[in-house]
Amino acid sequence: MPESVLTLLAGIIVAGVSAQWLAWRVGLPSILVLLGFGLIAGPVTGWIDPDEIFGSLLFPIVSISVALILYEGGLTLKVSELPDVGALVRNLVTIGAAITWTVTALAAHFILGLDPSLSALLGAILVVTGPTVVAPMLRHIRPAGIVGPVLRWEGIVIDPIGASLTVLIFEVILIGEAAEATHYVVVGVLKTVVLGGGLGLTAAAILVISLQRYWIADHLKSAVSLMLVVGTFTLANAFQHESGLLAVTVMGFALANQKRADIEHIVEFKENLRVLLIAGLFIVLAARLELSTLTQSAGTGLLFVTVLVLVARPLSVFVSTLRSPLTVRQRLFLAWMAPRGIVAAAISSVFAMRLESEGYQDAGVLASATFMTIITTVAVYGLSAPLVARLLGVAESNPQGVLFVGAQGWCREIASLLQREGFTVLLVDSNRDHTQAARMAGLPTYSRSILADQAIEEINPCGLGHFLATTPNDGVNILAVQRFSRVFGSAGCYQLPPEPQGSKDTEHKHLHGRWLFDEQANHTTMERNYAAGFIAKATRISDEFDYAAFRERYGQSAIPLFIIDVDRRLHVIMPESKTEPDPGDTLIAFVLDEQQDTPTL
Repeated sequence: MPESVLTLLAGIIVAGVSAQWLAWRVGLPSILVLLGFGLIAGPVTGWIDPDEIFGSLLFPIVSISVALILYEGGLTLKVSELPDVGALVRNLVTIGAAITWTVTALAAHFILGLDPSLSALLGAILVVTGPTVVAPMLRHIRPAGIVGPVLRWEGIVIDPIGASLTVLIFEVILIGEAAEATHYVVVGVLKTVVLGGGLGLTAAAILVISLQRYWIADHLKSAVSLMLVVGTFTLANAFQHESGLLAVTVMGFALANQKRADIEHIVEFKENLRVLLIAGLFIVLAARLELSTLTQSAGTGLLFVTVLVLVARPLSVFVSTLRSPLTVRQRLFLAWMAPRGIVAAAISSVFAMRLESEGYQDAGVLASATFMTIITTVAVYGLSAPLVARLLGVAESNPQGVLFVGAQGWCREIASLLQREGFTVLLVDSNRDHTQAARMAGLPTYSRSILADQAIEEINPCGLGHFLATTPNDGVNILAVQRFSRVFGSAGCYQLPPEPQGSKDTEHKHLHGRWLFDEQANHTTMERNYAAGFIAKATRISDEFDYAAFRERYGQSAIPLFIIDVDRRLHVIMPESKTEPDPGDTLIAFVLDEQQDTPTL
């Protein structure tokens, strides 16, 4: 391989991952930054030319990458959510999709000036929303109720539907004759559903049986899973174009909802792989755009996207949710969440190229209009959706609540005080005596092991921003932190320091969460102090009564827990933070009841 090509490939990976890191640091939607990097690397500077680097391999690579992304999305779908969201999702991906397609096609014809066939094709492409943009937004927004699951399901299910619809319309354009085209559509739909769905279920069954009978070595599980996904996708497409996307989505869904084989390592591998795939794909596809095409059609393109945002999406949502249990506020939020992502980008690029080869001179507008839609919708929804969710009361911005893994007495004491201070709390414990006592104290609880398969799906993180693993078992705390870091982020996951016989400075320190409170605040110490009469106390710090005065009053046995700053943000105190409250802050600490004698630590 020439060194120049190797350098460009390395540049794509570096630029993609750097863009995602930058987006995380500044709090922007990652796809928006990725598109910016791609435009700079491609049409602006001419540094990257994907067609020259990849040649004829470009779109097969893109197709397989999209298949892997949808497979990972299918792994997040849980059948337990269907009773609540099934009817809504069904309406959104059928009635809603039809409305979106119709309005988008009309807008493409009258605003962009495309002929009816290309307008219909662009409408089908932009039916999709996509998990690559919806899922990160939902993790950031954390909406309450069922709107989050509805959006997640819609984003994943609509992608293979939109892709299949695009293929059918594309073939109809090429066929031309109405009778023959109708026959092709009917047969195509049946082949897509039967063959795509059947192959997906078959591949999932093969993998489950192989895992259940230990036919696959542990270090090969992810590789075999990857092999089956690519093979299933390719085989399904061989029978019916683009039915592979449905096949891999069904495969992921079937695997996620079976109970016979453990697929945790596979899920984790696919999540990491998805990050790299999205990073590379958006850089590559954005780099293929013609900057002149984007700038020349900017005015009409923005008007076209405005119709999608203000007409197509609200109309499809409100018609699809008629007579549903959703409130008006929830419907408004659903109507303000339809960003387009990688699937729309990939499909438009592929079919624009195929139509150009068939002699359609305006085919290039498909890709430019799609990318204009992606850039605008990601910017509009990504920047405004958190504020809209907060104004509508369906989510909190920067949630400050605390999830306690453990509902023992001292945790209940601390959680009760936090609740009185106005913070959302949730106590999770498999000990029913503990959870019953918590409920008697008016505290929300979840009575199941934090490591249960259902826990991560059933626990509603709305209003919760801090995850505190406080069980007496260090191993359980570590596993809980690892599982829920995908929900709260590693910066928001904490656990008690290990018991004295444990070691905090080990080569495996990357596995545990951030240490809580104080170096000596292990579970034994907290239990002993609680039995000795310690209580959770909130103290307002002022110029007259500063932190030194607090220490003088309560002694070195007091354990500072949290600081509530003047903006009512909750800060977890850690051994390494060395943070002291400022005047105006409220210090929450575990202190000896002033009516008790000071114990010996």
